[in-house]
Amino acid sequence: MRCNLTTLQAIILGLVQGLGEFLPISSSAHLVLVPWLFAWDVPGLTFDIALHFGTLIAVAIYFWKDWLRLLSKGFTNAKSTDGRLFWYLVLATIPGAAIGFLLEEYAETIFRNPLLIAVMLILLGVILYWADRKSAKKIEVKNITLTTSFLIGLSQALAIIPGVSRSGITMTTGLLLGLTREGAARFSFLLSAPIIFGAAVVKLPQVISQPSLITGNFVLGIAVSCITGLAGIGFLLRYVQTKSFLPFVWYRFALGAIIIAVVLWR
Repeated sequence: MRCNLTTLQAIILGLVQGLGEFLPISSSAHLVLVPWLFAWDVPGLTFDIALHFGTLIAVAIYFWKDWLRLLSKGFTNAKSTDGRLFWYLVLATIPGAAIGFLLEEYAETIFRNPLLIAVMLILLGVILYWADRKSAKKIEVKNITLTTSFLIGLSQALAIIPGVSRSGITMTTGLLLGLTREGAARFSFLLSAPIIFGAAVVKLPQVISQPSLITGNFVLGIAVSCITGLAGIGFLLRYVQTKSFLPFVWYRFALGAIIIAVVLWR
């Protein structure tokens, strides 16, 4: 794996990851497309996961009180609202973790095809638009059920394909199952922590075995993704209280169309 990025490239990719992880536009798609569009050296999946670790830090900082409460209630009062939510999050993490482990090779090769990414950006945009328009949007995250949690977690497995968007597919599924926009976003953000943590743990031995990977720009990318991730979480949670997902849908359509055009032109 190569990580010979310039400082500017590390900053841009950190920015892309931090915003893309929590907005429903697919950070993994952007981490593939930006180097592809600008003909940069491909940093590889390990650097992508390092950037995801930056957003893990962001979600841990933003929701630290929530996670302390969930962890406490999960092990001391599992039947309480917070205790149930903790174990629902654990259950919802399993499908995505299992699929990610089984399809890791495809995630590093076949799934990083720009044309496939463009198609998934547009397709998920259509589904997100429909879900946002037609869903009931009545259920708060504290009232989420076991079945709803599991189905959201199952949908998260599709995010292994860049362009789907982990936050996009989980929010879309949450909306389809009746969650409010804020409830769907909050559950999606909480659900991101264990799956990103698991991916980082799996890749940690590879990073440790190659200390040359940990350059200043490597660390800089993580820091930028953390800072912008915090901004992205705060922005979206405020935004969805009063507004729809339509701007993100249009962005997905536009980016998908641009990528298809570039593929055909090249």
